[in-house]
Amino acid sequence: MSLDTYPRVCDWLTVKGDRIVIHTGKVDIGQRISTALMRIVQEELALPSSCIELAPVRTGEAPDEGITSGSNSIEQSGRAVACAAATLRRHVIARATAEHGGDPPDWSLDDGYVQRDNTNLRIALTDLARDLPDDLTVDVTLDRYVPSIAPAPDMRGISEMVQGRYTFLHDLDLPGMWHARRVSPPHVKATLHDIDASAVERINAKGLHVFRSGSFLAVAGPREWEVVKAATSLGLACTWDTGGGLPETDVFAQLTPENAKRFPVVNGTPQNAPVPDPDPNPDISSRFERPYQMHGALAPSAALAEWTSDRLIIKSHSQGIYPLREAIADSLGLALEQVEITHVPGSGCYGHNGADDAAFESALVAMAHPGTPILLKWSREDEHAWEPYAPAMAVQVDARLTDGRITALSAEAYSDTHRGRPRPGPNRAGPAKLLANRFRSEAMAPYVAPPNMGNHAGMHRNLDPIYDIPEARLVKNLVQGLPHCTSAMRCLGAVANIFALESTMDEAAHSASVDPITFRRAHLTDPRAIAVLDELERRLRPLSEGMGRGIAYAQYKNAMTRVGLAVDLTVTDAAEVKLARVTLVADAGRVIDPDGLKAQLEGGVMQAASWALYEQVTWDRDGITSRDWDSYPVIRFDNVPRFDITLLNDPGHPSVGAGEASPGPTVAAIANAICHATGLRLRRMPFTPDALTRAALLS
Repeated sequence: MSLDTYPRVCDWLTVKGDRIVIHTGKVDIGQRISTALMRIVQEELALPSSCIELAPVRTGEAPDEGITSGSNSIEQSGRAVACAAATLRRHVIARATAEHGGDPPDWSLDDGYVQRDNTNLRIALTDLARDLPDDLTVDVTLDRYVPSIAPAPDMRGISEMVQGRYTFLHDLDLPGMWHARRVSPPHVKATLHDIDASAVERINAKGLHVFRSGSFLAVAGPREWEVVKAATSLGLACTWDTGGGLPETDVFAQLTPENAKRFPVVNGTPQNAPVPDPDPNPDISSRFERPYQMHGALAPSAALAEWTSDRLIIKSHSQGIYPLREAIADSLGLALEQVEITHVPGSGCYGHNGADDAAFESALVAMAHPGTPILLKWSREDEHAWEPYAPAMAVQVDARLTDGRITALSAEAYSDTHRGRPRPGPNRAGPAKLLANRFRSEAMAPYVAPPNMGNHAGMHRNLDPIYDIPEARLVKNLVQGLPHCTSAMRCLGAVANIFALESTMDEAAHSASVDPITFRRAHLTDPRAIAVLDELERRLRPLSEGMGRGIAYAQYKNAMTRVGLAVDLTVTDAAEVKLARVTLVADAGRVIDPDGLKAQLEGGVMQAASWALYEQVTWDRDGITSRDWDSYPVIRFDNVPRFDITLLNDPGHPSVGAGEASPGPTVAAIANAICHATGLRLRRMPFTPDALTRAALLS
C-alpha cells in the first residue's frame, strides 16, 4: 500500500501560503481522482476549495504509486490522503489546545479555521499546520471525520475543457520549441533498408532535421506543418525490408490448449499445478471470443522532452511516470536523477496506449538537440497502427445444471499477455517494452512476458465466478507468439470473462425457465449483491414491444464495486443494434464523489458498448488496415442510450474502485438483450450487422 512506502503526513499534505497542497502519485485521466482527493481533504479538514491545491504529479516530488490502473486510486491514494488529513486534523487541534487552552473536544474545524467552541477564538488551519513536523507519521487508526458529502470543488479545468480553452499536452508552446514526427515502418516486422539521399537533402535545406537510429526515423523542426509534410515525404523515400509481413492466420484458431502455458486458478490466483480434466458431459458448453481492440484515444499520443546537457525533462500523459522514468533512463544510459517526468493531461485511454512510447521517442530526438524542447506527436495512423492493443481472447465455459441451479462450472481463458507497460524487471524488461528500442541501432528483441500469477490479474481477472457454485474449475491459458503487441486496456481480461460467464448465466436461466434476476439471486448469498439486484429489479420499467432486455451482474475483481445492470435495445431490419436504455445500480461502498462515480460508470458503459457493437483491429500481411475512424468505427452519438443510474451509498463500508466496474457486465447485458430480442446467442464480439446476419443464417 502507498502508506507503507510513504508514512509521513508531509508525503501527502503540505502547506503553501494559505493553502493545503495534496500530493499524489495517481494521475487524472478523466476518472476525477483529483476531485475525489479534494473532497476527502475538504471533509476531513472542513476547508473551502479555495484553500486546497493539487501538486503536479512529477517524478522526484510526488509519491511513487506506480501506475494509475486497476481501479486502485481511491483505495491507495485516497486512503493515504484521508489518513494523512485525519492525522493533520488531530495535530492542529492539539497545537491549538497547547497554545490557547481548553481540551481537544472544545475545538472544532469550520470553513478553514480551527475554533474554540463558545468563544470568538478562530485560527486559520494553515497557520497551525504551517510548521508541520517532518517526522509526523500518518495514524491509520484515527476515525474519519465525515459531517456530510463535501460540496464539489471548483472545476475550472472542466469548464476550460468544455469551452476548448484548456491547455493539453498537445497544446504546449514553449520558447524555442521544435516539433517532431516519427516516420513509421509498414509494420512491426519491417526494417529500414535504404533512404533516398536527395529526400534527406531537401528536408535539411528547409532547416529541418532528420533523426535516424537504425530503423527509427523522425523529422524535427521549428514549424509544425513543415515537419508534418517532411515526415510524409521522407516516408515515401524509404525502402523497407518487410520480413515476410504480418501473419494472416486466424488468431482464434491459435487460442487452444496445445499452444498455451496452462495454470489452474484457485480463488482468483493461478497455481503451478496440473490442470484438472473438464467435465466430459456438461449441460451447457460455449466458447466466447473478443478480437484485438484498441484504446482509440481521441487525440493521438504525444510528449515534450528537453535535454539540458545533463538532465532530461519530459512532459507526458503516461499513467505510470515512475516506471517510465526508469525504462527511459535505462534505455539511454542515464542515472534516474537525470530524468524528470511530469504528468500533463492528454487524451486519456484507461490503459496502456502510445503515451509511453511517444515520451521515449521525444527523448531520443531531444538528446540530439540539446537545449531545444521537442514536442513529438503521433499521427492518427500511428496511434491506430502502433499502440499496444488489448489482446484477442477466448473463454470456454462449461456448466452442469441440477434442479435448475448451476452445480459445476468450468471456465478457461485464453490470450496473450495484458502486461506490456514498461515496468522494470529482469533482462531489462522496461526498455524491451518501449517500441523504439525494437528499431534503434542497438535493437532489442520484443519482450516476452512471463505468466502473470497475481490475484485477479491479467486474463484471469473475474474468471472466478462471483456466484456460489459448489464446483468450479478455472484455467488460465497464456498463448505467446501471436501477431500483435498487446498490453493493458480497461478491465484487462474481465470484459471477456464476464461476457462469457454472464452469457452462460443467462442461458442457464432460460434453460431452467427462471427469469434472469431471480436466477442470479438464487446463486448469491452476499447481502450487498442481493441488494443491488433487488434495487435493479425495482427500477426496471415495462419493456416496450419489439425490445430485448439483457441482465448482467458483476463485482470487479470479486472485491470492488458491485454492478447490476439492464440494457434495453432493439434490432432493426438491417440487423443494427440500437440501444434504448441502461438501468444500472452500483454499490461502491462509501461514495466520495457521486457525480464522478456516475460519470465513471456511464463512461464505462459507453466504452463497452462500443467494444461490443463496433470495434475490431484488422490487418493483412502488409500491416494494420484499421488506421482511421472509418476502418475502426466506434460508437457515435446516434446510439447513446438513456441512463438511469442508482448508487447504493453506504458510509459504513470503505470506498472501493469503480473505474472498471461497468464495462464487463455491459458487454454481457448487450449480448443477453440481443438474444432476448432475436433468439440469437452471439458469442464473438463485435455484434455487427454482419455478425447478426450470419448468426441468423446459421440458426
